Amino acid sequence: MTPSGSTGSTVPRRQLGRYLRDLRSRSRLTVKAAAMSLEWSEAKIWRIETGHTSLRSLDVEAMCKVYDAPADLTEALMALAKETKARGWWHSYGDVIPEGFDLYIGLEEAASSLWWYESELIPGLFQTAEYARTLIRADNSDVAEEEIERRVDLRMARQTLLARSVAAPQLRVVLNEAVLRRPIGGGHVMKQQLERLIDIGDLPNVTLRVSAFEMGLHHGVMTGPFVLMEFPRNGQGNECEPPTIYAENLAGALYLDKPHEVDRYRVAFTRIWDAALDEHTSKALITEVAGDYA
Repeated sequence: MTPSGSTGSTVPRRQLGRYLRDLRSRSRLTVKAAAMSLEWSEAKIWRIETGHTSLRSLDVEAMCKVYDAPADLTEALMALAKETKARGWWHSYGDVIPEGFDLYIGLEEAASSLWWYESELIPGLFQTAEYARTLIRADNSDVAEEEIERRVDLRMARQTLLARSVAAPQLRVVLNEAVLRRPIGGGHVMKQQLERLIDIGDLPNVTLRVSAFEMGLHHGVMTGPFVLMEFPRNGQGNECEPPTIYAENLAGALYLDKPHEVDRYRVAFTRIWDAALDEHTSKALITEVAGDYA
């Protein structure tokens, strides 16, 4: 299936979750107290407030009643709940999407800009099918080949946003030099991958830099890989979603959207960016390393 640019239910789910969290806070109820009143689990409240699940209008009505929300706001949130049922293009890959990753895909689709620092691997949006297949197979050694191919197809489908005709996001990406020199899949795979990276760096909405070994210690060493996503503004000039940091590790994904958290990562990325090789020199280094693999 070809992505259509739809953000699916991700943004409405997150918006609804924030409204309900604010209502709970204003009513001075803890998650535990709210769960007891609604006869739900605390985990369900958490999933709702963080936008990890869609919600029925009746459930929203029940929550608003517990939180003493005014009738007009209750009606508006019940209408918003219906939008959380919308399905993005990626739902057809639901059987192979890692738990919770559909939230990230929806945010990636909705973002107007992504600032991305990667220390170990080529970002998923830039990977060739062979590079992606090597990684996915290594991380899923007990999975059938058919499922591996489905996961590769999903990763390739995500990449259409790079050149979509409507509102393609602006990307600023810094790669640690180790990303270029680690021979994932062998020399042939890496040569093709770096050639693909050069082509992507020539896109008008992509700016690519390399953090060279000669830099020594820099902020990326402390932060690890992360993505800072920003979102379009509405007619009043307000962002439809707050800027969000996404960081992934073996235990799961981390989403940060509190202003002081985002500001800290924004400063870190700016310092990583400023210390990296400029675009021309970065392209020359990528070309040189690609030649070494040949």
